Amino acid sequence: MSTTSLLQVRSIRKSFPGVKALDGVHLDVAPGEVHALLGENGAGKSTLLKILSGAQSADEGTLLFDGEPLSPNDTPIQRRERGIVTIYQEFNLLPALTVAENMYIGREPLRHGLIHWSEMYVRAQEVLSDLKIDLDPRAQVRMLSVAKQQMVEIAKAMTVQARLIVMDEPTAALSGREVSQLLDIIRDLRARGIAIIYVSHKLTEVKTICDRYTVFRDGRYVTTGSIADVSVNELVRQMVGSDVETLKRQSSDVLGEVVLEVQGVTRQNGVNGTSSTSLLNMSVNVHAGEIVGFAGLVGAGRTEMARVIFGADPCDSGTVRLLNHLVTLRSPRDGIDAGIVLVPEDRKQQGCFLTHSIRQNMTLPSLGRLRKMLWFVDEAAETRLIEEYRSKLSIKMASDKVSIGTLSGGNQQKVLLARCMALNPKVLIVDEPTRGIDVGAKAEVHQVLFDMAAQGVAVIVISSELPEVMAVSDRIVTFKSGVITGSTPSSEATEEQLMRLMALGEGSTPEPLRHALVT
Repeated sequence: MSTTSLLQVRSIRKSFPGVKALDGVHLDVAPGEVHALLGENGAGKSTLLKILSGAQSADEGTLLFDGEPLSPNDTPIQRRERGIVTIYQEFNLLPALTVAENMYIGREPLRHGLIHWSEMYVRAQEVLSDLKIDLDPRAQVRMLSVAKQQMVEIAKAMTVQARLIVMDEPTAALSGREVSQLLDIIRDLRARGIAIIYVSHKLTEVKTICDRYTVFRDGRYVTTGSIADVSVNELVRQMVGSDVETLKRQSSDVLGEVVLEVQGVTRQNGVNGTSSTSLLNMSVNVHAGEIVGFAGLVGAGRTEMARVIFGADPCDSGTVRLLNHLVTLRSPRDGIDAGIVLVPEDRKQQGCFLTHSIRQNMTLPSLGRLRKMLWFVDEAAETRLIEEYRSKLSIKMASDKVSIGTLSGGNQQKVLLARCMALNPKVLIVDEPTRGIDVGAKAEVHQVLFDMAAQGVAVIVISSELPEVMAVSDRIVTFKSGVITGSTPSSEATEEQLMRLMALGEGSTPEPLRHALVT
């Protein structure tokens, strides 16, 4: 790793209405360095990434790249031509196009003024092979897993001779094996002298792959240092400004009545032509005041099961009962009417209306009970509801009238939780509740789940992080390839045991499992 700076960020300031996003921050990144950019949600990381990419301009400050100033008027295309490539958490890929088309879009090789298709596929294969990425350049991106789409983004960056790659939460949706593959590619890029800014809330990964780190807090620069010289706990203290207590669910031996009872859910095919996991004779129940964790590798069927319970997806056979009453679920509206709510795994694609206000996002499903004079919304009652949950969940916002898209990921997640809490549900399902949010917000979200369970709500938590599932759950149900393979009290669960059930399916013999699920 070179000691000469490739990127120098100096005294960058950026404000939005009612919010000072960046207040004089600075950052130095050397060639061949993996540099972690850390901070809580709302610390200013995303704003700086957008300024680096050319998507936004700074109000004040300078950017130097390889010793030369970057124009504040640069577009993202111009920044990419300089060698600065940003891979966002939400990929910028066109799903209907092939891998090669996505890699070279707008820069396709031409012959006689027409796209030279065979040359493009050959070039794409050369880049993929060079990165040791096993992908068919002719495959459609929409048929790829999230991990493989991540690889396409990296390969795309290499086609423009990237010198600095910014990775925003690159492992948020990846399984353990996929994370290992990505980290191997990052090490290879580092060996080639390519600099990487690595933004992640997974501090164990940061310790594994990064060379140095910089911490922002509340839009201000805090510190820079060597990863080798700092512990994970110290990183947390620098990010938050204080110690963060790790919450652990205190399970009760006394269970309430069975609120949710799912029996024999089976679905042989994907939904709407997708390749989602098939489900085979899946049964589970959740008691009042109980938190049940769903654990499984990516593609195990956890999300598919949750969407069936909520009414978002159909199934071929199976029943859902609430408080021993059979319910018919043809749509999410049916689920909400029955008392089942879902916070989806992808909040930006499936949960938030990003261009609409926080107010609209939080209260939309509750408007029916906020009416006055039949057709009009009681705005005073709506404001009281918003203020109640803003206070309960410590949602940071300048005003409820600003777009939810301007909030940090943690605050967006809190708005979605508030939306669900306002409906007074009997069953709350949260899919990847802390994906892409910081350690402080994670603890706050966990406390919300504990509070909901304390009020008698039956809670299902789906998470790809085993420590999280074990910390928040009373009982953990494991999934593998659309089959439930076990049901384990969290007090008895170990990561090794759960991983065996998730990866190998051991313990899936029917009788003990049936007894565990229906008693």
